[in-house]
Amino acid sequence: MSSESKYSKTARAFVMPGVAALFLWAATVVVLGMVFLFAVGERAVALALFSALAGVLAVVLGAMGFYLNQPKQARVLTLFGDYRGTDAEAGLRWTIPFYFPRIKVSTRLHNFESNRSKVNDAHGNPIEISAIVVWRVIDPVSAVFEVENYEDYVETQTESAVRSLASAYPYDFGLNEDHKGLSLLGDTAEIAEKMMAAIQERVEGAGIEIVEARINHLAYATEIAAARLKRQQAQALLDARETIVRGTVSIVDAAIKQLSATDGLELDPERKAAMVSNLMIVLCSGSEPTPVINTGSLY
Repeated sequence: MSSESKYSKTARAFVMPGVAALFLWAATVVVLGMVFLFAVGERAVALALFSALAGVLAVVLGAMGFYLNQPKQARVLTLFGDYRGTDAEAGLRWTIPFYFPRIKVSTRLHNFESNRSKVNDAHGNPIEISAIVVWRVIDPVSAVFEVENYEDYVETQTESAVRSLASAYPYDFGLNEDHKGLSLLGDTAEIAEKMMAAIQERVEGAGIEIVEARINHLAYATEIAAARLKRQQAQALLDARETIVRGTVSIVDAAIKQLSATDGLELDPERKAAMVSNLMIVLCSGSEPTPVINTGSLY
């Protein structure tokens, strides 16, 4: 059960629409003013003076009771440090003037970007990581009374959750590594869900709801960035070569099948081997091939 639900059972805050309170306030001042104006006799004069003082006091105290609530905004009302209730209705509002302070809490969406943190991933590689978090207050009482400053609290707990998550998973998997589990670079959606759950667990006690959390910046630290760039370039080159070889094998296989199906053309195993060798060299070569015309026999 949230703190607001627990407090609401004993909340004794008196709150009313500000327009209605304004009419009552004005009527009270008018009545007191009329008593002062139509006073006759010594006793009436004394009553008039008393009415005037009461009218001034009513004006001052009545004005202190008004406050304005914007949409998606709540007021936590206290009386001498004791919680009295929460007013989340928008518009001009009025309450007992002694309910002070009326702590304003925004229930709108907030977002922020965490600082770039340097942390070692699961393989011990230093990386830089930051996140963007979208959050809002769903329990104003807990946000006010459970923590000193709920905005700073969310940012601090987010930093902690991001660092903990980054150290639990590798930045990426290498060519010779088993791709078991999640990586920060390759599984962004799953990592975002785990990050959101981790932050939510830390801030739930403060009446905060995490709406979205995702990685905003992810890179190797500068001291190993050059070495990791060479590894990525080598991996990209190997991937490209593998694609070329697969395509070449497919082309050669189709060429041999088409030539074998041609009437009047028979290729023995030796000629097929020579053709496959020549085609593989031409198609897999990184430079333009130089043609050689053979005017004699293949044997």
